[in-house]
Amino acid sequence: MEIVINRNLIFAENQSLKTERLTLRPVTLSDVHDMYEYASDEETCRYVFPRHQTIKETKESIANYFMCAPFGKYGIELNTTGKLIGTIDLRIESQHHIAEIGYALNKDFWGNGYVPEAANELLRLGFEELKLMRIFATYDIDNPKSGRVMEKIGMKIEGNIPNARMWKGKVVTDVMRGITLEEWQQLHN
Repeated sequence: MEIVINRNLIFAENQSLKTERLTLRPVTLSDVHDMYEYASDEETCRYVFPRHQTIKETKESIANYFMCAPFGKYGIELNTTGKLIGTIDLRIESQHHIAEIGYALNKDFWGNGYVPEAANELLRLGFEELKLMRIFATYDIDNPKSGRVMEKIGMKIEGNIPNARMWKGKVVTDVMRGITLEEWQQLHN
């Protein structure tokens, strides 16, 4: 008999998560200026989403993506200042008990270990609370810094996907990395 897990309830009970330096919490319209700061920067969003041209576009993104279906989507807020410096999400494929993790971070905060810190908290939530068996992520082969984040949280290379997609007029090879429940438990025991 299969155990039924109400993942929506688990997300509802974990809308805000704290780490040593960060609060992962729902994104709201009050975050529009902090988000626009990085979403309008070409270097920050080069590999993750089209650059926002206006504040209105950022408001629409917040409303249509983050607020419309908020479970599993978190703003990354600095505990010291309350500034939103990025976002991270866990997109679950319930029938397979797996999830994909994705993130974006304001370039002014790169190199401080914030994304691995946030991602480790989502791995904990995914494996301990949501009872997932594998969490994976993909990155453009030309963006090795994103791959380094995945490596820091214990994700292993599972393969390259040549001609995976078109992105901004370029054919992209994606690299897939993942970590299983067992691998995660070995790292945290």
